[in-house]
Amino acid sequence: MALSEDVARRFARAALGHVAREYPNSPGHVLGSDADAKTPRALHPAFFGSYDWHSCVHGWWTLLTLRRMHPAMPEAAEIAALAEATFTPDKLAAELAYFERAESRGFERPYGWGWLLALHGESGRHGDATWAVRLEPLARALAERFVQYLRVLTYPITVGTHFNTAFALTLARDWAESRDPLLLATGDEWAMAAFGQRQGYAGWEPGGDEFLSPVLTAALLMSRVMPASAFEPWVEGLVLANGWVERECRPVTVSDRSDGKIAHLDGLNLSRAWCLWEIAARLPQHPDAPLLHARAEAHYDAAIPHVTGDYMGEHWLASFALLAALARSRA
Repeated sequence: MALSEDVARRFARAALGHVAREYPNSPGHVLGSDADAKTPRALHPAFFGSYDWHSCVHGWWTLLTLRRMHPAMPEAAEIAALAEATFTPDKLAAELAYFERAESRGFERPYGWGWLLALHGESGRHGDATWAVRLEPLARALAERFVQYLRVLTYPITVGTHFNTAFALTLARDWAESRDPLLLATGDEWAMAAFGQRQGYAGWEPGGDEFLSPVLTAALLMSRVMPASAFEPWVEGLVLANGWVERECRPVTVSDRSDGKIAHLDGLNLSRAWCLWEIAARLPQHPDAPLLHARAEAHYDAAIPHVTGDYMGEHWLASFALLAALARSRA
């Protein structure tokens, strides 16, 4: 159990407070005509809250994960009732129809796609899996889009924000392992071509609005794709032998948590912690394993007090805190 019930309840209360909160909202909506000028709830009857579509999706992943981890907490029943009212066939059919618009080809690509697959995977762990059955058409459609996207994506997108390829592909791969051999094979082949020869990282992170580490997300993905015997020398040559983790990978400073972009940096601390613990788990005998654990703990400690408190971070940070906490418990 990665989180105490008190912390789980705090995160659950935050997520319950935003997955059905329509405003403020940043819809990322491309209009094809006057008829497309609609409210967030009209556009997305299931995922209209949490400031934007992807945050709502992973807010739901957070809620369902916390419900599974702490089924006796008072919020568990409220989560189940709200999920039953949200994951209806009609609402999810409308979400799928939105993706079928010509103007929606790039909507939430790839970040929201990866999180929807993670949500579908988590929903299958609850009761009779009715929610998973209802979410499956949307998940399958986005998995198919992911395959098509990778076939035309010549270069990885290595920014620290929503367009990062490796982060979304890691979520998608976890889902595909037991569900979609084509996405799994396509993603692994693409990852090897994109990252398999990368060495001696000397990038310019952190950027001022990043919530992902470009290099650590790639390393996390490759820890899934590569056998351990190949991954260890690869990651050593990427960020360990050159001293990058020891010299550069330290918790970042967040100067203004009311600024939505600067608040991303709390997420960077949490996502780095997640990546570092997951990578360390693949290197149990490596001499740098203690360093990876220490850096992960430092990043986690820097961000965990700030998961709730200001809406610009609160509407999404619990998901990244949960990723890190789950990795910490496994480590």
